[in-house]
Amino acid sequence: MTIALNHLDTGGEGTPLVVIHGLLGSADNWRSHVKQWQAARRVIAVDLRNHGRSPHAAGMAYTQMADDLLALLDRLEVPRVHLLGHSMGGKVAISLARLAPERVASLIVADIAPRAYGHGHDAIFAALRRVEAGAPANRGEADALLAEHVAERPVRLFLATNLERAEAGQLRLRIGLDEIEGDYEAIRAAPAGEGAFTGPTLVIRGSRSDYVTDAMLPALHEVLPGARVVTLEAGHWLHAERPEAFQDAVNAFLDEQVD
Repeated sequence: MTIALNHLDTGGEGTPLVVIHGLLGSADNWRSHVKQWQAARRVIAVDLRNHGRSPHAAGMAYTQMADDLLALLDRLEVPRVHLLGHSMGGKVAISLARLAPERVASLIVADIAPRAYGHGHDAIFAALRRVEAGAPANRGEADALLAEHVAERPVRLFLATNLERAEAGQLRLRIGLDEIEGDYEAIRAAPAGEGAFTGPTLVIRGSRSDYVTDAMLPALHEVLPGARVVTLEAGHWLHAERPEAFQDAVNAFLDEQVD
């Protein structure tokens, strides 16, 4: 069963740009980018299942998340899109491009490769569980709870975007943490689908990130044979660290595409 995804739709003409966030992110994280892109095109930013304001449901397999997105495009009567995904969202984008290539006019993958990755979120899950148990009254208390497991303040600020005010007054997590942590193995896995996506593709990676290393490029090009690789002086959250350079890379690529 597909999930009715929460989404932001700017409206406008032409082939839309669909933006997909990464693990524990949301469409809200992309609002500043959306404001820039909407001057030139329609932009649709989504909350994946168990993220943002979308419903919670068991299962985080890439086939499921790609199906959720296809169902949204069908409801919006959008036949083809330019697809941009960061990290886990990049795997969703690759999955959709392989499973339904006729729906993808072009593909932009931000700092992820089409492969399985190791465990890397144990401390983050522990920090979120600490907040869940601690029921903080304000963001200062929430940050102190997160800091028991996560030292890096930028990471804590990112995690805090998942907090909302409950009716009782305390802060609570809006994400489906049980569902995300319960199917973390599916999130770690390679994207869904088989074979290669041969359409126009841009891969943007961070020079200080180990998510798309030079050693991974041969395997990446087997799945995305037409991929152009752009490297920014940044880490994994390259769209937040280098927003203007990220925008420039995306805009230059999209300007080459024919809607």
